[in-house]
Amino acid sequence: MVKTAQNPDPQGSPGESTQTVGRTPLEIRFARSQAKLSNSRKKMLGMILENPGDTFFLSSRELAKRYSVDAATIVRTIQALGYAKFAEFAADLRSHFIMRITPYTALKAASQERRSLADRIRHGMEMDLRNMQSLRTTLDPLHIIALSKLVKRARRIMVVGIDLAASLSWHLAYGLVHLGFPADAPVGGTGNVQRRVRTLTSKDLLIAISFGQCLRETVEAAMRAKRQGVPTFGITDSERTPIARVCDSFCLASVASPSFGSSYVAPMSVLGAILIACAHTQTSRTLALLRRSAEEDSADHRWYWAPENGKDLG
Repeated sequence: MVKTAQNPDPQGSPGESTQTVGRTPLEIRFARSQAKLSNSRKKMLGMILENPGDTFFLSSRELAKRYSVDAATIVRTIQALGYAKFAEFAADLRSHFIMRITPYTALKAASQERRSLADRIRHGMEMDLRNMQSLRTTLDPLHIIALSKLVKRARRIMVVGIDLAASLSWHLAYGLVHLGFPADAPVGGTGNVQRRVRTLTSKDLLIAISFGQCLRETVEAAMRAKRQGVPTFGITDSERTPIARVCDSFCLASVASPSFGSSYVAPMSVLGAILIACAHTQTSRTLALLRRSAEEDSADHRWYWAPENGKDLG
């Protein structure tokens, strides 16, 4: 959860830096290990790299079964790449998937599988469940509690999420405002977001939400905020994403999906955890706010009321 420096060029030397720009750590290791790999292992690794979305969650035994080899072959192959443990290889494979996946590549890979439409739907839901199971085992509540304390102290809270992630930023900001915190999720182009970030100080808080390669606008907002001394928190899907590298601390939630769109099931759960923590940092205050809100909603007839006589509403 806490940001740590990452080496994007494992086992590298200064002279090789130009050859590794834009390549994932797994791609770099694969390229450097060509002489150590047999043709069959090269072919297997090539297929794994081409379809990381369906393999990064597999154990060494399951991966061996998928490619019709024994587990020892998998172990020896990853050792040839320079990995001491399978867990290290799996972590880099996950990062490779996150950094390389696009709507086109995801849908293209899915279309090549022999599945019925019903099976594709079930597969998508299974991936959602795996994302949630991963979140459940890795999420540290103490880090969410630490964020809630930052929210409590902040003079202003800016939640930045662009494009599809705007739905997440709006949801979090709306929930925080409902709990009485001064939150905002700016919309619009780069100019609007960056101008708002310029007004933040060390007494404020910026929460940045972006996944995979991360959108430039969100990353630059976090970078500007950090230069201004603003506490920053990221919600992303890998320790190697730009958001994870820029923000003071971060929370990981997988958005892996077999379809062309990202799955926001796990990130939505993270937002729910944040709102729960914020609601209970000052329970009495929260209850007073929600009671007043409920009274006002009732007086304003906010909720739809259907007459008890059961008349047709159409």
